[in-house]
Amino acid sequence: MTATSVTMDPRWDKLVRRDPSADGGFFYGVLTTGVYCRPSCPSRRAKPENVRFFPTAAEAEAAGFRPCRRCRPDAPSRRTRDAALVAAACRAMEDAEEPPRLEALAAAAGLSRWHFHRLFRDVTGVTPRAYAAAARARRLRAGLAQAPRVTDAIYDAGFNASSRFYAQSGELIGMTPTAWRQGGAGVEIRFGLARSTLGHVLVAMTEKGICAILLGDDPGTLVEDLARRFPRARIKRGDADFRDHVARVVAMVEQPGTGIDLPLDLQGTAFELKVWQALRDIPTGATASYGDIASRIGRPGAARAVAAACAANKLAVAVPCHRVVAKDGSLAGYRWGVSRKAALLARERKGGKP
Repeated sequence: MTATSVTMDPRWDKLVRRDPSADGGFFYGVLTTGVYCRPSCPSRRAKPENVRFFPTAAEAEAAGFRPCRRCRPDAPSRRTRDAALVAAACRAMEDAEEPPRLEALAAAAGLSRWHFHRLFRDVTGVTPRAYAAAARARRLRAGLAQAPRVTDAIYDAGFNASSRFYAQSGELIGMTPTAWRQGGAGVEIRFGLARSTLGHVLVAMTEKGICAILLGDDPGTLVEDLARRFPRARIKRGDADFRDHVARVVAMVEQPGTGIDLPLDLQGTAFELKVWQALRDIPTGATASYGDIASRIGRPGAARAVAAACAANKLAVAVPCHRVVAKDGSLAGYRWGVSRKAALLARERKGGKP
């Protein structure tokens, strides 16, 4: 194997950057030392002509290489160990009636309070306190859907006083518990469907404004999705006048960045609303990473939580989550398909033309 063939291999770049995300994906052996390592090994970089790549540690050892004593490629990676510690802490918070104290979580992980807090935030993108609050919010939502009384759901979620819950209800579930239990009861939602060059478009509106813009290949699936989001609302097809609203949204899909002159009915948690507003502030034709958005809303390190908020967005194009990309510039995910995301960005960069 020549030096050129090694440096042309995409794994070489990850080795040069000591990319920890590549650990476990491959291993490399060094002919001059007889040692094999992880991509993130801090040892001195070998000359490319002396490097051999292996998909597994077992194959490296079968080829006669021994494990490096610095990066221990034959043992679980640090990233794997850290993920296991954080996963155990997450389970503890999910199962606890009261949010565990940070000191107790750190002690269970065998780490200092400061080290555990930093590790948890690096792995999950949120702090232990924020994760515990989210876990409590999930229990509360489930309880509100099942418990006979709102008070029962509040206590079952671990609040020892209803006053403590009501002080945080807006942040936890984005609305009052009664409104959550109603699931859209008493709200009338009109919707319409149309075709675009990116597939079918569903537009739905409450009396406050557009509450959903959904993209997809099958109109029936889009209607079912709308019904799941508002299980108790009165959902009906819009009349002839409503077609004008749909046409204006389709025009925006065809020429993203032109803006929309219809009011929006944004429904989400306080965190989601902050993220969605930051998305709307991204200039047309530009992109930002999840980490960029996290910093803009004053939550550096919460990139994963930002990604979750993007996934929860139900107003395609109007709330332009298609402008958010991975740190390396790749398109990453998009709830309506990466191909649609690529098409929307391409249109914006060409001035809105398909």
